Amino acid sequence: MRDTPLSNCERDFLLKAIQEKKRLDGRQTYDYRSIKISFGTDYGCCFVDLGKTRIMAQVSCELITPKENRPNEGLIFFNIELSPMASPAFEMGRQSELLVKLNRQLERCLRNSKCIDTESLCVVSGEKVWQIRVDVHLLNHDGNLMDAASIAAIAALCHFRRPDVGIQGEEVTVYSTEERDPIPLSIYHMPICVSFSFFQQGTYLLVDPCEREERVMDGLMLNTCLDIITIGQGVDNIQDGYEHTLATSL
Repeated sequence: MRDTPLSNCERDFLLKAIQEKKRLDGRQTYDYRSIKISFGTDYGCCFVDLGKTRIMAQVSCELITPKENRPNEGLIFFNIELSPMASPAFEMGRQSELLVKLNRQLERCLRNSKCIDTESLCVVSGEKVWQIRVDVHLLNHDGNLMDAASIAAIAALCHFRRPDVGIQGEEVTVYSTEERDPIPLSIYHMPICVSFSFFQQGTYLLVDPCEREERVMDGLMLNTCLDIITIGQGVDNIQDGYEHTLATSL
């Protein structure tokens, strides 16, 4: 990443403000920025604005052959894209460490929490299942990407409708939206990440850090459904930490 470092004056100013329980945008220590959720014209298209951070999530699906060890379960695939349009620090076509870590955390939050009934995605056991793909595009970066991405992804999944199918013998027919009403996904609960940044070895904590606060933080804690899933060192070096079973609902 081509990241422009903060000057010493900027860093000292930010840390001094945090010590005095003040923030650049006027929020209190545990205040969250305003969240706006809107939907596109297509099923599964969702836009989330978390302050100035803006993310779009798009859900799609296709019929595939299931895994041999799970013939009755569909698949869920997540893909995050960080483009230079969102921040000059991101490079097109480069799989950075931050991108890999964000993908991993999103999978833990949504797929590993089993919030979606994957067995309901089975069409023909051992032959055809639905694969649900969630593409998350970062449109503007002003901090706390994980929280915004998790909100956009789960909202898009709730909004999404897959085509209805019919089975006659060995023939599978996929119906268009004009022929039959599309089917919503079976979602058990809606896990959402809440990020805390900590400073000076945990002496000070902030919820929903903005991009500049992330630059001077010591580490990041992601909290999902009241359980800690990750503690990381720095915004660009999120490391595996404590993992617990996610709660079934908020």
